[in-house]
Amino acid sequence: MDVVSYPALFLLFLATVAAMEVVAYAAHRWVMHGPGWFLHRSHHRERHGRFEANDLYAVIFALPSILLLYGGVHLGWGGWAIAAGAGIAAYGAIYFGFHDVIVHRRIGHRYAPQSSYMKRIVQAHRLHHAIEGKQGAVSFGFLWAPPPHVLKRQIADSEQVLLRQPRA
Repeated sequence: MDVVSYPALFLLFLATVAAMEVVAYAAHRWVMHGPGWFLHRSHHRERHGRFEANDLYAVIFALPSILLLYGGVHLGWGGWAIAAGAGIAAYGAIYFGFHDVIVHRRIGHRYAPQSSYMKRIVQAHRLHHAIEGKQGAVSFGFLWAPPPHVLKRQIADSEQVLLRQPRA
């Protein structure tokens, strides 16, 4: 029997969402821009068609969520597993909304960031994509980013940076 209170499970859910930003940062910086570049490279090029190889990361990152939710619901692991699995899934939904919809416009919309927070994270992600290749990139987080002037200084100070050519 699960004796964890609902408020504690909700706090675990929120903590998992927050922790996923750290996990996503690390995965983006040291896996996707490292040995996983063979999949992520497609995301740093112009996309032709609806999908890109990088989309496989969404499937990979969903597996722990699915496992925790299944274990919590069907295998008796308890509410902690459901809360953590739901937190990972919630982060995935937030990521999809911000990254795929707002920044990369994979679903058409008319939303234009108005708040300073949204403007900062959108600009930080665009600066991340201003770099050609996996070396010298900046801003690996998705829900938190340093101010743009800090990122621009990092780009200017880097010897590894090859700036992407503007689209014709």
